[in-house]
Amino acid sequence: MGLFLEWRNPCSRIISFGLFVMMVLLTTSAVEARVRHYKWEVKYQFQSPDCFRKLVIAINGKTPGPTIIAQQGDTIVVELKNSLLTENVAIHWHGIRQIGTPWSDGTEGVTQCPITPGETFFYKFVVDRPGSYLYHAHYGMQREAGLYGSIRVAVPDGVLEPFTYDYDRTIILNDWYHKSTYEQATGLSSKPFVWVGEPQSLLIHGRGRFNCSSPTIGSSDTCNTTSPDCDPYVLTVVPGKTVRIRLSSLSSLSALNFEIEGHNLTVVEADGHFVEPFVVKNINVYSGETYSVLVKADQDPSRNYWAASNVISRRPTTPTGLAILNYYPNHPSKTPSSAPPTGPLWNDSDYRLAQSLKIKAHPSHIVAPPETTDRVIILLNTQNEVDGFRRWSVNNVSFNLPHTPYLIALKKKLKHKVFDQTPPPDTYDYKNYDINIVQPNPNATVSNGIYRLKFNSTVDIVLQNANTMNPNNSETHPWHLHGHDFWVLGHGKGKFDPIEDPKKYNLVNPIMKNTVPVHFMGWTALRFVADNPGVWAFHCHIEAHFYMGMGIVLEEGIERVGKLPTKIMGCGETKSLIRP
Repeated sequence: MGLFLEWRNPCSRIISFGLFVMMVLLTTSAVEARVRHYKWEVKYQFQSPDCFRKLVIAINGKTPGPTIIAQQGDTIVVELKNSLLTENVAIHWHGIRQIGTPWSDGTEGVTQCPITPGETFFYKFVVDRPGSYLYHAHYGMQREAGLYGSIRVAVPDGVLEPFTYDYDRTIILNDWYHKSTYEQATGLSSKPFVWVGEPQSLLIHGRGRFNCSSPTIGSSDTCNTTSPDCDPYVLTVVPGKTVRIRLSSLSSLSALNFEIEGHNLTVVEADGHFVEPFVVKNINVYSGETYSVLVKADQDPSRNYWAASNVISRRPTTPTGLAILNYYPNHPSKTPSSAPPTGPLWNDSDYRLAQSLKIKAHPSHIVAPPETTDRVIILLNTQNEVDGFRRWSVNNVSFNLPHTPYLIALKKKLKHKVFDQTPPPDTYDYKNYDINIVQPNPNATVSNGIYRLKFNSTVDIVLQNANTMNPNNSETHPWHLHGHDFWVLGHGKGKFDPIEDPKKYNLVNPIMKNTVPVHFMGWTALRFVADNPGVWAFHCHIEAHFYMGMGIVLEEGIERVGKLPTKIMGCGETKSLIRP
């Protein structure tokens, strides 16, 4: 972030931004860069994050897993042993662009074969930008079983951030289900359709509190409020000091709102990019987003305060998630005497839209987007049926992952064997489609075809929301792009007008992000440069929605990708590529 520059050749064509950042790193940071090794074992174990005992997927016995702490330009090596015994695994490094290492993106079916039980796999990549990032499972629906954690990348020595603070802490928000991911996936794939329902609890950095007196609990052995696993998360502050909270969400379904009782939050970073600071009472965080907020401990120091997570955008049936802001030297277990914050109205879509529109690039750290685009792709987000099965679709096409990863299939020229060669549509019939009604014909098709992008071209993607198969219902979808950051050019209500709405785009100081929501019955426009050779997923970050087909895959510059490591092979048609 401290090194964001714009570099143009004499013809004023923007040079590949990712390539430029890597060149800067090689020329200015090579001496300081370190190789940081992590040795992880992934396995199931019984834990009680919300007091209810269930199987979770842990890393070295913990969920959330260990925090990766590094500095811009460092190389990260994660030695990952899969000890799940009967289940594959893959881990995605969310927000890390994997410049030059697309095979380390960790997306099963797109960039690698899954890591089989008993196997040890090495992920190796450079963290090319400072900021707040995440990692999480990208195989099936394992993320919601607890396989996730955070990545914290510091600016280089001698580089100053445009804000100051005394302490640096990380908080991951999440929702939590008691049913296993297998039960949920089976219901989603069944006829009749069985929805996952609302989560049982909200977790703040891996801790929550379920009502163990609920009649749904069978025995006291199953749910125990005295378990130390579900003690509330405590953030201790010193009166008068300022804490930087790296706040993120890896919820599987819920959009969440975070608030600290009696304290303002100053937003200064979003998805690894400096923000023009703005102050809020509470902040909306959608699955896959990361923020940094500054909180000053300027309230009555004789007491502690609630930190609260609440569901928004869906009618909430899940209790508020709670943590404690502990003013030193009060005891951390001293419960606040006040009522916890309840957050904004869950269905106030104008409030959520207004907050999204506030997020702009810091004046001293603006990366100007290209003024024009080479290609526009409009993606209609809809709920559909395919042969009687409930699905999510994009432009009436529901996505399925192939058995052979795209990166290997394209690089090894296996593509005709393994995925549909017909590309998905670039748009939909926007002139005649009514986004406000349940469609009379809900049927869609299934495909694993991909979008082929011209290398170094500028691409606009417009996400268009619409009514689901339930009347007067439109869900908020957080979309995450692998391998890239994009400029958020605009959000709007209703149906996107491809003639008029681009005239209103913010080309002056748009924020760059890797995850962005498309709001209730609205649209979101983003722009990026296809300058990172590889194959990249772009999908809704709600676990059930992606599982049900809400995603696409983008290819760019595959001929520029280096030699693929054999460790990413071994599934589908790639079995023939491995020599004994």
